[in-house]
Amino acid sequence: MSGNASAGADKAGQNGWGENVTVDINEGIAWITLNRPEKRNAVNPGIVYEMIAVLDALEDDPRAEVLVITGAGEAFSAGQDLKEYFRDMEKAPPMERERLYRSNAAWQWRRMMYYPKPTIAMVNGWCFGGAFQVLIGCDLAICSDDAEFGLSEINWGIIPAGIVTKSVSMVMSQRDAMYYIMTGETFKGERAKELGLVNKSVPASELRAETTKLANVLRNKNPHVLRGAKTAYHHVRNMSWDSALEYLMAKSDSTTMRDPERGAKIGMGQFLDDKTYKPGLEAYDRKR
Repeated sequence: MSGNASAGADKAGQNGWGENVTVDINEGIAWITLNRPEKRNAVNPGIVYEMIAVLDALEDDPRAEVLVITGAGEAFSAGQDLKEYFRDMEKAPPMERERLYRSNAAWQWRRMMYYPKPTIAMVNGWCFGGAFQVLIGCDLAICSDDAEFGLSEINWGIIPAGIVTKSVSMVMSQRDAMYYIMTGETFKGERAKELGLVNKSVPASELRAETTKLANVLRNKNPHVLRGAKTAYHHVRNMSWDSALEYLMAKSDSTTMRDPERGAKIGMGQFLDDKTYKPGLEAYDRKR
């Protein structure tokens, strides 16, 4: 764990993170690194349980306004560790296996998709199989042009299980998803952008700077409203149009009423009354 991540991070470190996952909090951004470079950051039980501890601790850490997930070395993550996560667990008691699989699902999608703070995947290299759950579980994603992606399970004689296939179906067209699931063919960052897996693909030398830039855009937004917006999106995806309308109207009213910043009133006031704000990429003046 980096020395910059003190206080809440130190507390989390005492709960077991730091060996398989490291955290560095700097200027409002929590850089979370999967730290098994010798295994291309394949997800093992250690990563699973440490990531749960990390997410628990950072949720109420005011220094961590945006979370960025990346990988140590030359990989984001090669997916699930076939030996530690599968082969070794075949010998474990049934309840131990169930706890691991339940915990993995908890942090990779149940927790990530509804996490109260913005999350960004910074894909710096290999991203295979189970790593797609982490990638798509994050709100936004940026990768390097030379990052390599693949749903290679078919080549191992297995299917993209866990929740991988469901995750892929959320962001890729049926033809594209079926092609890569059935062939196991790999692709680079620019193709990942075309497929909708990432928001942007940039040269490796610009990856951290672009990720920082995006994180700071999110930091500038009203965090209460940002949380409401992302939660609303995930709920309405599977609703009918009529149900979505009713939900969104109620969610909008609830978000406005419970907002400690009174963002709607202040933002509208700066735009309509004060004439000091023009809508664009920047948020209204939250310091006033």
